[in-house]
Amino acid sequence: MSTIGIVSPGAMGSALGRSWMAGGARVVATLDGRSARTMGLAGGLELLPTLVEVVRASDLVVSVCPPRAAAEVADAVGAAALAVGRAPVFADLNAISPASVADIGARAAVAGMPFVDGAVSGGPPVEGGDTMLYLSGEQAPWVADLPADGLRRRVVGDRPGTASAVKMCTASVYKGTTAIWAQALQTALHHGVLDVVLADLAEEFPDQASVAGRRIASATSKSARFVGEMEEIARTQGAAGASPELFEGMAAVYTRLATTPLAALTPEEARDVHDLGEVLARLSDAGRGSPRRAGAP
Repeated sequence: MSTIGIVSPGAMGSALGRSWMAGGARVVATLDGRSARTMGLAGGLELLPTLVEVVRASDLVVSVCPPRAAAEVADAVGAAALAVGRAPVFADLNAISPASVADIGARAAVAGMPFVDGAVSGGPPVEGGDTMLYLSGEQAPWVADLPADGLRRRVVGDRPGTASAVKMCTASVYKGTTAIWAQALQTALHHGVLDVVLADLAEEFPDQASVAGRRIASATSKSARFVGEMEEIARTQGAAGASPELFEGMAAVYTRLATTPLAALTPEEARDVHDLGEVLARLSDAGRGSPRRAGAP
């Protein structure tokens, strides 16, 4: 039985942990310094006092955190590995650019930890679901072979950075289009043409128009975290010879969304917000909210 350490056990990290637990793994985590919300999300995981104890127990340590915290987490895991004289496989599953992956891999190498690049596509895995985990690196097949419930695994290359390249491309479409919907519908409301705009869009995008309120609310509840992801996408696209300005602009959109009252909702609360009018009204109060920190759990 493999032991998997989760850093950190928020909504995604805890769900991944439970997915591996359902496959027979022992999953450990620590809530040292974490919020009450995270304590609630981590239900079912085996909790240890500190990160050092998590690393000491683990064959695989998985980093699931906001993009801007990825290097800090890698350094902390590496320091713990050196302290206990262990070198577990270290998998970074964060929404970061291939260039950032190279930096994280170098940090893992300092502690002698084999490194796997990973990227999650979809929401937190649930029993019987189909969340996708892309993996790359020499140890990627081993991670992919770990049994899991509700989590599809696909190895996309033997070099770290490949899995994250997939994430940067898919997230640019998923999260970029959500930002466009938020911008367009808020502007339509301002000009008194929301019903007309929605009717027009529903002809081409009926499924998206019907859930626009919930989609925008969900993204806004995580908007502070998305700022760093948009910056990583801009960096990735710029390195590919595409224009980085588009997603630098998307980062500005999510920065603004993070200042609205809607951003004060937790993702769990946002799932219950369906009324588009209510959502757009809360978006119109930019600067009046209490923005969630990008690294907040």
